[in-house]
Amino acid sequence: MARAAVPALALAAYLAALLAVDRYATYPEQLGLGVLTFVVLAGALSRVPLETRLQTLGVVCFATVGEVTGSLLWGVYHYRLHNLPLFVPPAHGLVYLTGFALARSTGAWPPGPRLVPGTAQCASHEGLVPTRQAAATRARALVIVAAAFAAGWGLLGLTVLPRRDVAGAIGVPLLLLFLWRGRNRAIYAGVFLVVASLELYGTAIGTWRWERELPGLGIPNGNPPSGVASGYVWFDVMALLVAPMSLTLLRRLTDGNWTATEGTP
Repeated sequence: MARAAVPALALAAYLAALLAVDRYATYPEQLGLGVLTFVVLAGALSRVPLETRLQTLGVVCFATVGEVTGSLLWGVYHYRLHNLPLFVPPAHGLVYLTGFALARSTGAWPPGPRLVPGTAQCASHEGLVPTRQAAATRARALVIVAAAFAAGWGLLGLTVLPRRDVAGAIGVPLLLLFLWRGRNRAIYAGVFLVVASLELYGTAIGTWRWERELPGLGIPNGNPPSGVASGYVWFDVMALLVAPMSLTLLRRLTDGNWTATEGTP
């Protein structure tokens, strides 16, 4: 019997606690938090299907490249110790799993019923269409909440927030496009809500901070910028695209090794 996935609330609580502890951690202690976060990610991955594991690992890879580029090379934002904390790469995986779990917990993902007509689970087609409609309704609600939050945040950043946030507002339309046209809108919406919450929390307690302007461009930037989640959703898009190919390749390699082993005398 497959294990139940880790609840979104448990993952979110760990991420919040991680950022709070890191606020006062020394560098060696920060390394310990990194090791612990890798262990937590491994435990969470053990409870999800193989394809979701590959998606999560893809997010970790793409997000780490983004972190190195945005923080260490470009300097758009800085962590407290002006490094890339060891816990950041696995934390990106936990953020993705939290958004994924949030979408599942609302019934918005997967986008369809699990019941099979003609079985003991579902003796007829009765209830199948309403179940599908209910899931679609919840998915739309989750997406609408995320889109309204993003659009409202972007507008506030251009008008009333203490720091004018032009850079963030530039990223909001891209995020809205993902939420409108993306095939995995419910996941993107869940991830956006998790990322937005962590960005507001992490910058508020000083775990990291964003520069007032984009270095070299002079474009005003929020702390955090409203469109930051659009970059994160882009990591998700890439991971969701790559994961099926990785899964196919992995199965071919596994089947090939199995066949070769069978043929060995």
